[in-house]
Amino acid sequence: MRWRCGVLVLTGCLVLAVAAPAVGQASDSVFLEELTWTEVRDLIHSGTTTIILPTGGTEQNGPHMTLGKHNARVRALSAAIARALGNTLVAPVLAYVPEGGLAPPTGHMRYPGTITLDESHFEGVLESAARGFALHGFRDIVFLGDSGGNQAGQAAVARRLNRAWAGTPNRVHAIDEYYQASTAGASALFRGRGYQDGELGRHAGAVDTSLALAVDPALVRQDRLHAARGPGAWEGADGDPSRASAEVGRAAVDWIVARTVEAIRRSVARHPAPPAGAHP
Repeated sequence: MRWRCGVLVLTGCLVLAVAAPAVGQASDSVFLEELTWTEVRDLIHSGTTTIILPTGGTEQNGPHMTLGKHNARVRALSAAIARALGNTLVAPVLAYVPEGGLAPPTGHMRYPGTITLDESHFEGVLESAARGFALHGFRDIVFLGDSGGNQAGQAAVARRLNRAWAGTPNRVHAIDEYYQASTAGASALFRGRGYQDGELGRHAGAVDTSLALAVDPALVRQDRLHAARGPGAWEGADGDPSRASAEVGRAAVDWIVARTVEAIRRSVARHPAPPAGAHP
């Protein structure tokens, strides 16, 4: 699937988006940033009270995949999840996340183009955004993190705000199942298609690269997937992306979306809003 002329083209099972509306018509987009404030107000009043805050990351992804892989992927999948849930919008992707230290550079910060935040700033952005959503009438605020380094901060903010909001209709849901489905779950699917563990990798290998191909082939430099291997040829990547497949990636996307929708529904059901008048 990929964006083309205002349409997200999908060859799997899920319809992620439709053609852009004609000029002058109200948008049916699930993306908050594509709506006017009055459209958002009216949607909230009519029952659209769940919002997804996707967190991605701007980091090196080997020599064959763009720095914005996480951001493109979590945006597209969040849209599919929002449409499957119904009454759900998607906030702008948080593209600045913890990626490593600065002095000395550690983690992905060893590679040019990576952007990092320290953990306290990352959590501060999440908390401020969530408080703003609650102020405007969103009741269920969902954190979906496409990168492993995002998970702990999301969980910490969810715990903190849920304690502060006890007795109110507001809840934060840090959905770790999204990341688990994107990694361990997707890897199991690839093994079922004949891939070996040495190919799958943990970062920028066959799984990661296939998911990127499924979302937008432009994220992948396909001429580098089959380049002759030499010293440092795959620096920054773990695994072997040379057999990456958009077809298998699309099956994994469907899996991730389905598992995440189920997880969000379970989380919301475990934390129903109190009766009207029961909160301060």
